[in-house]
Parts: sequence; structure tokens; C-alpha cells
Amino acid sequence: MNPVAIITKKRDGRKLSADEIQAFMGGFVRGEVPEYQMSALAMAIFFQGMEADERAALVDVMLKSGATLQWPKNFGTLVDKHSTGGIGDKTSLIIAPLLACCGLKVPMISGRGLGATGGTLDKLESIPGFRTNLSESEIHAVVDKVGCVITGATADLVPADRKLYALRDVSGTVPSIPLICASIMSKKLAENLHALVLDVKWGSGAFMRKQDDAKTLAQAMVDTGARMNVRTTALLTDMNQPHGRMAGNAVEIDESVATLQGNGPADLTEICFALCAELLVSTGVESSSAAAIKRLNHLISSNAAYEKFREMVEAQGGDLDEPRHIAPATEVVAPNAGYVASMNVEQLGMAIIELGGGRKKLGDRLDFSTGLEMLVRLGDRVEKNQPIVRVFAHHAGVATACKMVAEAITISEQPVTPPPLVVERIVPR
Repeated sequence: MNPVAIITKKRDGRKLSADEIQAFMGGFVRGEVPEYQMSALAMAIFFQGMEADERAALVDVMLKSGATLQWPKNFGTLVDKHSTGGIGDKTSLIIAPLLACCGLKVPMISGRGLGATGGTLDKLESIPGFRTNLSESEIHAVVDKVGCVITGATADLVPADRKLYALRDVSGTVPSIPLICASIMSKKLAENLHALVLDVKWGSGAFMRKQDDAKTLAQAMVDTGARMNVRTTALLTDMNQPHGRMAGNAVEIDESVATLQGNGPADLTEICFALCAELLVSTGVESSSAAAIKRLNHLISSNAAYEKFREMVEAQGGDLDEPRHIAPATEVVAPNAGYVASMNVEQLGMAIIELGGGRKKLGDRLDFSTGLEMLVRLGDRVEKNQPIVRVFAHHAGVATACKMVAEAITISEQPVTPPPLVVERIVPR
């Protein structure tokens, strides 16, 4: 294997064979291919892309670079959901217990905040005692007992992704659709699933700003999942405003609990139900989306979904009854009357980081008590000096954060029609 020849071949826009991808990536994981050559290949992929079978080969070699979760025979139907991330995206916290209540097994491997986007593990750690560093044996035990678990990846799951992502982060190749696809799908397939649903977001608070780019990524991941014999669908969803009303850590846990108890925002409930319905139908648990949503409504109204979430929290060492401190509130008001025309959702996420709710650098200790409450939605009519956002913060950083929040929201004189929450459903080609 000649690494230079493989780099040159992809640089010139030619297709790599599965053997070439296997040899190059295997050498990189073993330390035989140096980081500068891996960075060069990543840049070539960034500019030239990959065909479907190249993406599948890359996912396969990354998946096989470490351990995968193994389940006993007849353990049950294993499913998961993955979101490409956004501000206020707390769907995992609601979806996992809902699916477990339907008899599905949900071994959800989640991550921490990345850039302006909050992380599911960070949110869960605002629950006193909650553990997100479960061993493989503990993951098995919780899924067996409860039906769902939300935890971080163990050290031996997909080590190739950790090595490659570190290089992408410093080489300007993070926004590469083949590399994003390989990163996400290798980690999810390491869970040994039967079915997967993908929540691929577009908009000012999403990794993909343009709807067409998000659709391209969604199609690539769905096709890859199908090639790897996992029933995979995706929903293209809007992230031009936060999901629900709360964004932060403890405040998102509170809103998730409220949603599981039937008191959550309509948009958050809608997207959670839509994603759950995809899995319930694809696994044959329900015959249609309408039947699935009827069942999900019953799980909320009967309090079964909330009790399942409580059971999972307790199994992972957490105490839902222990108070979660929320910082004092400061209101940001509308500078003039009009209609909420747009939100720079990424800047809202950066404001949360400014308050200590996210990391400016690796190792930063989070202030779980900070966050935002969105008091208006796109298209809403507002009056001058009407409160539009509530900022939960201690004195440090609050003025800067409030200024960032105010600048992130545009109010126009003309009425505005907000985009639909679920834009499109993507299935394998």
C-alpha cells in the first residue's frame, strides 16, 4: 500500500477501492500512516467527495477498528435515533423512554456539546448523580432492565472516528458530507441496531445551513445504513429557531420532564412523535404513523413515559427529585413593534456558552444553571419593550449574553410565515 498513490488518486477525483480504503485507514489506526497523510486524504475527500460504495467501505473499516456492542440472541429489537444537533434539541431525552415503553431496546450512545450546539450528556449531567460513563457491561444491564440507556461511548468503540475527527477539527475538513456520514454511521452501527432514524437539521442553528446540503447528507446516511443492513430513514427538520422553549442544560431537563408529563411545547412534542413513529413503523410495532402517534399520546397521558425516564435516570445513578438550580432570570425585550422575522440560532448557542453553559475550551467546567427561555417564535407579533427572551444567568457574562441574544433576533414590519418543522422524509434510494 502506497499512501501517496491513494491520496493522489482521490485528489484527482478517482474512485478508491474498498481494499485501498481498508489499507489506508487500517494503517492510520495502527500508527503506520502519519497524521499529515491522513489530513491530506481528508482534504482530498472534502473536495472530491465519495461515491456510495466508497462511503460504505469507509464506514465499514471505521466500524471494525474497535469493539461493537454485542447482544444476546433474542434480546429484542434494537433501535436508536441520531440528530445532527441544534440549539434546544432535547429530543433524545424524550424519545428513548417513549420507545422503551413500546418494547424496543434503545442503547443510545450520545455526545457532548460541539461548537454552539449543546450535548445530550452535558444536559443529563445536570441531574445530580447521573452517570454518562457506563462500561459495556453496565450498558447491557441498564438496557436489559429498563429498555433504554443514554451514555457516552466506551474507549474501545470506533477508535478510528476519534482519531480522524481530531484531525478534521484542525484541518478544516469537518464539513465534509462523506466524513460526517462515516463518523455518525460508524458510531451508530457499533450499537448493532436493527433500525435507525436520523434527524438531519438545516438552518441558522444547524451544522448544515442550506436545506439542500442537509438533504444530501441525510440521503448519504440513509443509503449507507441500508447498505449495512440497518433499516434507516431520516427526517429533514428545521433549526431556524430552537426546539421547544428552553436552551441550556438544567432548563432543558426541566422541559423534557414537562413534555413527558404532557405539558411540553407543541413543536417539541411533534418532532419527538414524528421520529418515534418512524421507528415504530419500520420495526413493525405499529402499522402506520397515525397508530404510532395514538400510542405515543397514551404513553404521555398515562405517565408511563415519564416513569420510564425516571427509571432510566435511577438506573444510571441520578436523582430526579434532587433540585436542579436555575440561575436568576433577566429579560431581553423587543426594541420595536413588529413580527419576529428571523433568529441567528447559532448566536443564541454562543450566548449560552458565554454564560458558562457550554465550553470555550476542552476541560471547561459547565454551569448547568444557565440558559435561555424563548418567549416568542418565528412569525409572532410583538410590541415594543415586550419580553422576547429570558436569560438565566449569574452576574458574570449576563450583559454580554443579553446583547448577543438581542442582536440574534430580527423584528420586521411585515408578517412572516415560519418554515415547517418537518420538511421532508428521506428513505433509501
